[in-house]
Amino acid sequence: MSAQMSDTSAEGQLWDPVVRVLHWALVVAFAFTWGMAKFGPDIMTLHFWGGYAVGGIVVLRIVWGFVGPRTARFASFVRGPAAVARYAKDLPKRSPSRTWGHNPVGALFVIGVLMVLALQVLSGLVSDPEDYVNVGPWAQYVPYDVTQAALDLHEPLSTILLVMVLVHIAAIIFYRRWKHEDLVTPMVTGRRR
Repeated sequence: MSAQMSDTSAEGQLWDPVVRVLHWALVVAFAFTWGMAKFGPDIMTLHFWGGYAVGGIVVLRIVWGFVGPRTARFASFVRGPAAVARYAKDLPKRSPSRTWGHNPVGALFVIGVLMVLALQVLSGLVSDPEDYVNVGPWAQYVPYDVTQAALDLHEPLSTILLVMVLVHIAAIIFYRRWKHEDLVTPMVTGRRR
């Protein structure tokens, strides 16, 4: 199928099992890790393990973006500025988007969230809050000023990620209510109608 669907009633396999499992695993791992940072114990062991899980999921998704099936590959959905602008211009229309897989604006979000997640994990790995307990495992391998910069970056990145999650949820609601497109069911079943 082409990236632009000619008929929105077309049905078929949209998301492969790897994309779906990684998506939902990321939802759980991020929620757990964020919750442990905000409300968990002062000793951040559980937060660290959640961060390792998030990092592993991000690495796997990036690899899958190069070797997975067509709808998982970055090359199939990452487009240039003209395609993004064209899609964004039509976004307010009530008609369905007619894209198979990620649309050009959604692609920007996917790349953005993967980049911010990677920065978040990396900043956690090299952070040193100087409490002798919650030191990132790679902090000893980088200069002191890098550990402190990472520490200063880690908290704001978590806020940015939370905002991104809320924007993602808002987009799902927008597509459901305004464009009459269900984005959740295909991420559960893999199939889109």
